[in-house]
Amino acid sequence: MFLEELKKELHHRQPLFIGEETALRSAIMLPLVEVEGEWHILFEVRSLTMRKQPGDISFPGGRIDATDASPMEAAIRETHEELGVAPTSIKILGQMSPYITSSSFVVYPFVATIDHHQIENFNKQEVEEVFTVPINWLLNYEPYMHTVSVQPMPPMDFPFEKIFNGDKYQWRPRDVEEWFYDYKNYTIWGLTARVLKHFVETIRNVNR
Repeated sequence: MFLEELKKELHHRQPLFIGEETALRSAIMLPLVEVEGEWHILFEVRSLTMRKQPGDISFPGGRIDATDASPMEAAIRETHEELGVAPTSIKILGQMSPYITSSSFVVYPFVATIDHHQIENFNKQEVEEVFTVPINWLLNYEPYMHTVSVQPMPPMDFPFEKIFNGDKYQWRPRDVEEWFYDYKNYTIWGLTARVLKHFVETIRNVNR
């Protein structure tokens, strides 16, 4: 009986990964806008007065609130709050694969079309400026990559006495790929560039 009940439970919808329920979860929107008959992707420059990552280039988005019905609803809400566009004008095309930076942080990206003519009163407290990049330009651009080595640093109260080799334990560093897109006087990098790279690859698959 136990094994049958366990089998049923394992066949239910599982979390995307162990720890998803307690992870810091965010949702972002990749806004597609039509400019003079050509499709562009819209980006934000984060306000220079922001406490975290001022001046960085990002997509609209933010933390998923307890009141959000789903990650998609959070992405729509954040896009409305940051760009000032009406939620009803945000036409969701689909969801991309979640980006899992670690077991404690996951980002859910969505793709939607919006009317760029509505983006006149964006939230100046969060957004310094907005700009767009033509999709055709992205398809013909080769981003470049640099590697950053991340070394685990256990805190002083880590229970070294519980593990073999104790404080001599050899922690394994992790290499992180950082991709860069240079467009005019803008540099897109970090999480935004990694999601963008995956999206451009998706478009290339469509055009094959």
